[in-house]
Amino acid sequence: MHIWVDADACPGEIKELLFRAANRTETQMTLVANQPMRTPRSEFIDSILVSAGMNVADQRIVDLVEPGDLVITADIPLAADVVAAGGQALNPRGELYTDANVGKRLADRNLLDELRGGGEITGGPANFNNKDRQAFANQLDRWLTLAKR
Repeated sequence: MHIWVDADACPGEIKELLFRAANRTETQMTLVANQPMRTPRSEFIDSILVSAGMNVADQRIVDLVEPGDLVITADIPLAADVVAAGGQALNPRGELYTDANVGKRLADRNLLDELRGGGEITGGPANFNNKDRQAFANQLDRWLTLAKR
């Protein structure tokens, strides 16, 4: 069991929660990014620096993820690839992507992308807030509890 973090766009608050959880539960965690990431000194936490480019970090995560792993990402196409590889994905707002829901979420995302591209919808998601952080923490704790059984 390993936690992979799509770290370039992951909120700092979420990274801090993950650092504490990895140490508390002695779970291996790796941040994958195309820029250097500061991580606390820990035998459970490391990082991988990938070259710059579209989806390079995502592809590295897909290459490394194994069944039973968790990937932290807001990127729904990456989440779909992770689920197809036997893992699960958790977004920073606390939504867990599994076989049961990732297909619908990807279809919804693609529809919204088309509507935005046509100018029919403008704007993006609401700002990240304390409710999102709490939902993430709760879902992460549930996942870690189940995974450690």
